[in-house]
Amino acid sequence: MSESGHSQPGMYGQGRRRRRRRGDRDVGAPGQNLSGPSRDREYQPRERRDGSEDPPGPLIQKTPIILAKPPGERAKPSQNTPVSGAPVLEKPIMLMKARDDGGKPGTPPEAAAQPSGTGPSKIEREGQRPTQPVYQIQNRGMGASASSSAVDPMVGQSKLLPPEKMKHSIKLVDDQMNWCDSAMEYLRDQTDMLVVGVIGLQGSGKSTIMSLLSANTPEEDQRGYVFRAQTQEIKERGGNQSTGIDFFITQERVIFLDTQPMLSPSILDHLINNDRKLPPEYNLPHTYVEMQSLQIAAFLFTVCHVVIVVQDWFTDLNLYRFLQTAEMLKPSTPSASHDSTGSSGNDDGAEYYPHIVFLQNKARRDDFCPRNLNNMHMVVDKLMAHSHLKYKGTLSMLDCNIFPGLGQDYLDTEVNMFLLPMQENDGEDNLTKAGTGAYPLFSLLPGYKGHPAFSTMVSKLRSQILAMPRCQLSHTILTEKNWFHYAARIWDGVKKSSALSEYSRLLC
Repeated sequence: MSESGHSQPGMYGQGRRRRRRRGDRDVGAPGQNLSGPSRDREYQPRERRDGSEDPPGPLIQKTPIILAKPPGERAKPSQNTPVSGAPVLEKPIMLMKARDDGGKPGTPPEAAAQPSGTGPSKIEREGQRPTQPVYQIQNRGMGASASSSAVDPMVGQSKLLPPEKMKHSIKLVDDQMNWCDSAMEYLRDQTDMLVVGVIGLQGSGKSTIMSLLSANTPEEDQRGYVFRAQTQEIKERGGNQSTGIDFFITQERVIFLDTQPMLSPSILDHLINNDRKLPPEYNLPHTYVEMQSLQIAAFLFTVCHVVIVVQDWFTDLNLYRFLQTAEMLKPSTPSASHDSTGSSGNDDGAEYYPHIVFLQNKARRDDFCPRNLNNMHMVVDKLMAHSHLKYKGTLSMLDCNIFPGLGQDYLDTEVNMFLLPMQENDGEDNLTKAGTGAYPLFSLLPGYKGHPAFSTMVSKLRSQILAMPRCQLSHTILTEKNWFHYAARIWDGVKKSSALSEYSRLLC
């Protein structure tokens, strides 16, 4: 047949039929001649070149084989070739092995089927990938759930990344005493954490001390501290800087909670002058301010490992009465079978109480006298004798080499008390005046301070605070995220506490 489709003479021999075109293939009755009246002999299936016959039934066009060898290798002899002579792929099982890497949608046949000589080595080389250390670190401490399911490498990489570093504090409780959820994004699913809270009167230096313990140094500008301290303008008008509870967490997973001043006169003045509406359960502004302070103190006594009580003079008896009242109104530690309100205690009667540290800020030189130091420890021990708070035995100034000449048994009753002097920039004028005189030799020497430098004292205090025991806050070990949900539930319970409501009615 020519390229135009017409038949040529001599192309058909005896016993052969003309190959019909695709358009002439019609279905008729059995035995009917479709080629014309002169050609009515029966159709005999022609033999193929390879010796096989056409299958009975209608001719079905087969789809091309996807997993096929290149055309150059089809003529190679194979040991598994049957007698009929039909070409068979040598090792189809190798094609199934290559499906892991090259059997994805869109993969060309040449990439899926490799030669028999190099196929196994390539598959073995691609399949044996080095095990990433992400899987091993990810599976630690996860129990049977980690071994039963595969770990996503991207999830493992994200959990191995260092936690995001906070640059400034955020609100945990706003000025309206409402809980905030913005701190959740900085928390992790790990249990090695320390929670440190602070309470104190107005202007005692709570925010400055918490900034120095967390992320700042005394040499930095106070305007860049993570907890904003009082500005000169706020000091002149007698206002307060902090409101509610501020939250900050360090890279060492230490949570610091800075609070508004306890029994603050500036907050009371703001309520009276601005005609702010009080909650219906509080009739007088001063009652509302006191109840706010008790709520914050009772909350810290429940969710903190360490609570720092800051004073800038020794001492205020009303502050100790306030601490004992907050301890009395403290929520009970929830047990394993606690209800939704969290008001039930432990089955064994064990109640959680934090460690209390009494910090004397802006201490004078006379306060570092050993005799005065012993008297201060004795007074605090007498005032806190009936308290369940852990106010002794976990912090000592004698262990910091601050008083080299004093022995460990010098103090009769040593409580958790630490003294911080005034910063050098506040007392530099007094030191220079003490050093100047008629004698030029003594003018070159620094004035006598009676205590180490302020930065040294802050460093020793930080090491003592971070070494505090980390007792279990609840009936179970809490991660950082679990602690956040636990603290939110405790705060909601403190605001709805019947004991606080009864106490407020007694005040009215």
